[in-house]
Amino acid sequence: MASYDLILRGGTVVLPWGEAVTDVAVRAGKVVTVGDLRTDEATEVIDCSGLHVLPGLIDPHVHLRDPGDPAVETLETGTRGAVLGGLTAVFDMPNTQPSITSVEQLDWKRGYIREKAWCDVGMYVGGARSNVGELGTLEREPNVCAIKVFAGSSTGDLMIEDDETLERVMRNGGRRIAYHSEDEYRLQARKPMFADGGPHRLHAEWRDVECAFLGTRRLMALARKTNRPAHILHVSTAEELDYLRDFRDVATVEVLLNHLTQWAPDAYDALGALAVMNPPIRDKRHYDAAWAAVANGTVDTVGSDHAPHSRAAKERPWPATAAGLTGVQTIVPMMLNHVSEGRLSLARLVDLMAAGPARVYGAIGKGRIAAGYDADFTVVDMGRSRVIEQDWLVSPCGWSPFVGSRCQGWPVMTVVRGRAVMREDEVLGTPGGAPVRFEGTRA
Repeated sequence: MASYDLILRGGTVVLPWGEAVTDVAVRAGKVVTVGDLRTDEATEVIDCSGLHVLPGLIDPHVHLRDPGDPAVETLETGTRGAVLGGLTAVFDMPNTQPSITSVEQLDWKRGYIREKAWCDVGMYVGGARSNVGELGTLEREPNVCAIKVFAGSSTGDLMIEDDETLERVMRNGGRRIAYHSEDEYRLQARKPMFADGGPHRLHAEWRDVECAFLGTRRLMALARKTNRPAHILHVSTAEELDYLRDFRDVATVEVLLNHLTQWAPDAYDALGALAVMNPPIRDKRHYDAAWAAVANGTVDTVGSDHAPHSRAAKERPWPATAAGLTGVQTIVPMMLNHVSEGRLSLARLVDLMAAGPARVYGAIGKGRIAAGYDADFTVVDMGRSRVIEQDWLVSPCGWSPFVGSRCQGWPVMTVVRGRAVMREDEVLGTPGGAPVRFEGTRA
């Protein structure tokens, strides 16, 4: 008879090779074995009968705004929301104040994560004109998931819009680079066409399909020229999704929950400023194309692009409306609802939000339930129907475009490296998150 720290007993476990009603044993924060463990003991045994045990789900695209404005979000509140929503890890973007662009800032953030985070956290490094020559070194710093390059639509020093500098970025280092792909030149050329104070639905006309598609075509030409792998974030157009299928040698693809859930003009009519994001929510043709790309395997990862702003910033007249939506706490319930409504399988959800992020970014020990992997689990009740309510949300910005949405399927427990950090809406213990480890970085 074996003894373990934790046994999850009798759940429907989503394994890389299929679903099985079985037990999972954990020791020292790692999965030890999967199988019939009825005769074994553990310090803690959790009955998961009637529940699905998923590998710990990851949101690979969040902006926790820390350092920044604590009235909008912090690393502590953002990761608290993450575990309440069933996430075991998030990958945090670098456009903070100041931006994360140096070894010194990475060192600070690494310690800050260990002090404040409820879940595990990967760190992006911002690609800026000031650090292009250092990116090959920065991408190998411990716990860095990727270099993030804003090829359009950014503020401060985090934007590289010209092909010459983008090529220099690609020639410094070898790991996959994550891109915000919009063409900044087209954005600026089109902006004078729209008057201040116009309806929010004009956001999708200003930042039109060609703006995104042109940016992606330029990046793919450079990626092929330099043989540098790219991850195109928040792909929002049917044209890009069709095009990127021919670039699987150098490109992986992210689609956001928002583009799988909302479409224009309905989202703008219902939500107004709360629907404004970059790239924008587009018409139903692009929504349908996003789901077709999920079905045919073009999409590698799904993220929330959690990017909170104060309500006052969101309520500024368009186009000064702050662009970005909250989503880290709501992505899992919303995606479970898509499963319940038949748009994808639970196995495909796990592929998009666990195995996919681990593969694309090279996360070590994440993404599957298997011996030797981190004991990260998202335990969900697919029979539970619940409405997302404002008082459940913990982000201090105080709003979400998904308030009022009914979800069939709900996260009921979050386990990070063998420790239950959330059960039935209660966050347990003290912050115990750690920086995620990645292939290609220094230990």
